[in-house]
Amino acid sequence: MKTFSIAAALALVLSAPANAQDRDIAKIIDQGLTQSRVMKTAHELVDRIGPRLTNSPGMRRAEAWAINHMRGLGLDDVRQEGFDFGRGWEMVDIEVDMLTPRPIELTAIATAWTPGTNGPVESEIVVAPMRGPEDFAAYRGKLNGKIVLITLPGTGDEPTRPAFRRWENSDFARMDEYRQPTYDPHAIDRRVTRISGPRAIDDFLASEGAVAVVKKSYRDGKLLHGSGYRHRVGDTPKLPHIEIAAEDYRRLARLAKTGDAPRLRIDSRVRWHDEDTNAYNIIGDIRGTDPNAGYVMAGAHFDSWAAGDGAVDNGSGSVVVLEAARILKTMTRPMRTIRFALWGAEEQGLHGSKAYIDRHLARRPIPAEATPDNERTYWGNGYPIEKLAGYDQMKAYFNMDNGSGRFRGIYADNNTAATSLLGKWLGKFRALDAHRVVIREAGGTDHVFMQDIGLPAFQFIQDPLDYGARLHHTNVDTLDHMRPEDLRQAAVVMAGMLWQAANSDETLPPEPLPQQPTVTDPFAYDYPDKD
Repeated sequence: MKTFSIAAALALVLSAPANAQDRDIAKIIDQGLTQSRVMKTAHELVDRIGPRLTNSPGMRRAEAWAINHMRGLGLDDVRQEGFDFGRGWEMVDIEVDMLTPRPIELTAIATAWTPGTNGPVESEIVVAPMRGPEDFAAYRGKLNGKIVLITLPGTGDEPTRPAFRRWENSDFARMDEYRQPTYDPHAIDRRVTRISGPRAIDDFLASEGAVAVVKKSYRDGKLLHGSGYRHRVGDTPKLPHIEIAAEDYRRLARLAKTGDAPRLRIDSRVRWHDEDTNAYNIIGDIRGTDPNAGYVMAGAHFDSWAAGDGAVDNGSGSVVVLEAARILKTMTRPMRTIRFALWGAEEQGLHGSKAYIDRHLARRPIPAEATPDNERTYWGNGYPIEKLAGYDQMKAYFNMDNGSGRFRGIYADNNTAATSLLGKWLGKFRALDAHRVVIREAGGTDHVFMQDIGLPAFQFIQDPLDYGARLHHTNVDTLDHMRPEDLRQAAVVMAGMLWQAANSDETLPPEPLPQQPTVTDPFAYDYPDKD
């Protein structure tokens, strides 16, 4: 593992003839590494407030805390921007026990935005793996009064390599390979069909008289997730949905396969919150000296799932954004405004950053047949894109959402024109080992929709650590797994990139405004649509 020191970092920055920009970067490094408050901020958010499921009481406490924190830093125009989301929900308690053939307390969690059991329910299980309507016929008439296990049990996934790792130099070469974009209109239909599967399963099982739905955790090691997406008002599932640890689930399936079906008791207690169906982005600025120069921006999603404390996903990104704001408030005012955003409802489909785009940057047409479930899919394929007045004001966006690993560089997201300037700015942080620019796209988080409308928006490359192996969305996502040295480094690099973008005479070039693509393979066949 490559290490760094403050002295080495400052020496490298100032090794060339020092100019004002170099001195500014040296000050940012010193402030971020010797005066850091990032872990104290993390403790307040992660230990004291904890999980931040969108529109839950925990998220409401976190939103109020973030507003006060930004104001305490002295940011300008601290504000909430609301957007329609749906119901609030919290898991109060859950107990799941196998009663026969022997008593065992099972490791389980309620699926978010699903109802409770309204008191304990007891029943035999039925193992009925299903993906959607194509599987229903095999189980019709067999599920009344049963607890239905709908996941294939599988055989386990014992790890064969270390769960914790950092990137090696050889990894970056593989990231720096341009992948040509592809467009398959049938893929949109297939995704829409997949999204509708869970709703169809809940409707079918309720009509068959099942009393609860159980799925297997998708990770071994007694890890739980509880991810659910039916948060819209009027779209609540009919049945309680429970996730059981993979090891417990497979035991149940083996017993059902070789003898009498086990009997379970489930007592799931949840609470709904419908006081305010808006979710919120939390935004604050450092106002620039030139009101006509536009703004640069950094963001991270503020929401989390409910299984753990939302520490590395994405408490890490949130506290780094706030720490970068603190560092930059120690500097003189920049030329461009620097904006800081904590996005809401990322986990359910990037709703917060999309709402910001719809309000400030651009609009895309959505067909009449779109539903809240699949609106994101249709939005990303809607043409023509209509620029709003604020489109040209955004000069750069930097995002953090890959755990608490240190920054190793930045993904250019196929924006070949931006690589030179990104590399120039990141070169100030070579001693912090954060200087790489790779062309690869980085998907799945809040910069994506900005990229989709052609704006220069980027995700930092981070060491993976054990983010994907055991922390992402799980019940062990706690502050213990946040890396203080890495978070200090990330805050310095984020602050330094924002500072240079805010004060440079050069700006990152946007990509051409995307247009309706042509089909990549005009000779491909697809399955016909199914009723």
